[in-house]
Amino acid sequence: MDHLLDKRFRGRGRRNSVWFDFSDRPPKWFADKETLPCYSPRIAFKDVVRNTDTRTTKVGLIPSCAFVTNAAPYFLWIRGDANDVAYLLGVLSSIPFDWYARRFVELHMNFHILNACPIPRPGRDDPRWQRVVAIAGRLACPDDRFAEWADAVGVECGPVPQPKKEQMIFELDAVVAHLYGLTEDHVKHIFETFHEGWDYHARLDAVLRHYQEWARRL
Repeated sequence: MDHLLDKRFRGRGRRNSVWFDFSDRPPKWFADKETLPCYSPRIAFKDVVRNTDTRTTKVGLIPSCAFVTNAAPYFLWIRGDANDVAYLLGVLSSIPFDWYARRFVELHMNFHILNACPIPRPGRDDPRWQRVVAIAGRLACPDDRFAEWADAVGVECGPVPQPKKEQMIFELDAVVAHLYGLTEDHVKHIFETFHEGWDYHARLDAVLRHYQEWARRL
């Protein structure tokens, strides 16, 4: 903790440091260990991946007081709240996003690639934004380690029964597809070309049902 605190304090004045963007924070913020990222749940993703794996964007919410190496980069938030974190987590976890990422990834997923990937930016009053937050937030909180974060997002905490969990995942794909402005034909193409040899038909049918339901709402 002392090492991380010292590293952050020294980085606030260097333009090549991620902490430079926090330089407007008061000195007491930099001196407070409780404000270190490791004390809060964070989105981390796996660096070493392939575009031929069953999934390429392997992302999740890691609990507080968990430490990662450079093989699992994480997002550092300059502004925003837990709802913004849940929204980004939901988009990154979806098949539509992963399909796009697989066009560019060979052996590594890093910020050079990730920063160039488009993320839909609807307003917070958009029901699709709200639904992505609700689904991703709920699925990211399987136990009490995420209780405080779940309260901040406004979702329950604990395991989700498998049938319900699957339907939430399918709906997430459908809602994110709408956010990207994809048509049903686009969604079909994504599933048909996502992974060679995978049995996608049942999942595609479920995603399309949710897609059509959301199309009637919008």
